[in-house]
Parts: sequence; C-alpha cells; structure tokens
Amino acid sequence: MKIDLPQHPTGLHNKASLPTSPADDDRYASFAAQLAARAERLAAERAAAGSHHEEPASHSPSFLLASGRAGYVWAGFLLLLFALTDHLGLAKGTVHGLLQTLKDEGFVEQDLESGKYQLGAALLQLGNIYLDVNELRGRSLAWADSLAVRTGEAVRVGSLHGDGVLIIHHVFRPDNSLQILEVGAQLPLHATALGKALLAFRPELTDELLARGLPRLTQATLTTAAPLRKALDAVRDTGWAAERDEAVIGESSIAAPIFDRRGDAAGAIGVAGPTDRLYDGRDAQAAIVGHVREAARAITRDLGGQRR
Repeated sequence: MKIDLPQHPTGLHNKASLPTSPADDDRYASFAAQLAARAERLAAERAAAGSHHEEPASHSPSFLLASGRAGYVWAGFLLLLFALTDHLGLAKGTVHGLLQTLKDEGFVEQDLESGKYQLGAALLQLGNIYLDVNELRGRSLAWADSLAVRTGEAVRVGSLHGDGVLIIHHVFRPDNSLQILEVGAQLPLHATALGKALLAFRPELTDELLARGLPRLTQATLTTAAPLRKALDAVRDTGWAAERDEAVIGESSIAAPIFDRRGDAAGAIGVAGPTDRLYDGRDAQAAIVGHVREAARAITRDLGGQRR
C-alpha cells in the first residue's frame, strides 16, 4: 500500500511528473478545495479541543486553493498528518519527523518523482529476525528440505495467523523452474491443505468462519458447513489433509499437522504442486501422503510434542 506523503508544495511543480492540461488544473483545484475544507474543519475541531497552535500560512485553505495541483497533494498530506497526530496525540512536526526517521532507517521508502511512501526493505529484515527465532520454523528446516527432495515438490510450513495460514518457511521445488518465495504470504484456511490441517483442531474458529461466510475461490472450494466439516473430520481421523483445485485451478496440496508440547496443532507442513502430480486419478498419491506425514511426525517429535 502506498500513501501520498509529498514534500512542501513548492517542491511539487514538476511539469514532467504532474498533469499539465487546464482540465487537470481545474480537477486538482477542485480536489484541493474539498480537501482544504475538510482540513479546516479538522483544524477547528482541534482548536475547540484546546489546541491553540497557529498554523503557518502555507497550511491555510486559501493557500491550498491557489496552489492547484500542488495544493491537492499537500492537502492530502495535511489530512494524513491530522489523522496521525489525532491518533498518536503528537504534533504534526513530531509525526513528520518520525516519518523521516523511518525513511532514514529504511523502514519506509519514498519515490522521488511522486513523493509516495511505501514500506521499506528494513521491515523485511525484521520479519526474517522473527522467523529465525520461531521454534517451529527452526525445527522444520531440515525436514522441509528432505521432504522437497523426496517428493520433488515445493514444501511449505505454516502456522495459524488470524483467519489464515502464515507461511513461515518455503522450500522451492527441486528443479530449474521459475518460482516465487512465499514466506510471509497468508493463505485461506478453508481452501488449502495447510489450513485444513490446522482448522481441524480449531472447532471454535471453524464455527466462526462458517458463520461469517467462506469465499469461493474456485468451483471446488468448500464453502458450506457439511462438506467442510466432513473434510475436517477426515483430517482428525487420518492425520493428514488435502485439497484439490480448491484455491487455484490446476494446483493442489497435501499437508499434515505438527503438534507442540501441549498437544495443540502449532503448525502444519505440506507440499503443493500441479494436481496431476499430487493426485493419481481421484486419490492423493499415497507415497506423497506418507512422506508428508513422516515429516510432520518428525517435527512434532523434535518439538517434544504429541497429539492429544
């Protein structure tokens, strides 16, 4: 997600990066008028609440209206600052300084032409630190690599996160095909084998998801109570989960739950790949199911866990 956070209006008159037609000027001026009016209302509310700080002339509605395109963007910037300062209880100058510090440290990045900010690479490094100290991930590294070699398919390890499965480790399929790292991705619980392996041991969450309604991702997605509960019952009975074309047409997955010391399903490990490689006709490949279950049992054992 990107947020418009430009510098001062005097630095926004870049004809190469902004529209220059009269119609665009009128449109931006109209937006500036609307935003300026809202900014003034917010300023009035802040003043009524006890803030008597006098805003500089460059923040006034009359300046915004006269600034055309620059005023439109700057008004949006002011609204963002008002929202942040109201939420944090800090002055606008302080909030802007904090944003600049985040930029200096690499947590946010700014496009020099548009002035837009987005998340920076330093956040990815923080995410990797979190993953490195995650015991489930640490215990699963070797077994995930082994599972990828044995099955010839991509391997994912996931844990429950909110209403989805957070991928905490991903091993590429051992071939030369182009693949995308999925660590950090969040997958649906009801339409993936990893999700079903976890959802089978979360009856309250299952009830909650069904009450809210489950999105249909393909024609094969289980979105109603009876078929989903039947699938989850099978997971508890057999110790493994599967989905066939339920999230993406032509792709399927097989997974098994990993249990911690308390006997809870702390995560799941599984393989994902083309349906015709994971399935033999209507049934999942027995050899792949066996390898997946063996990996899950090994990680459970390394965690000192056992199924309740």
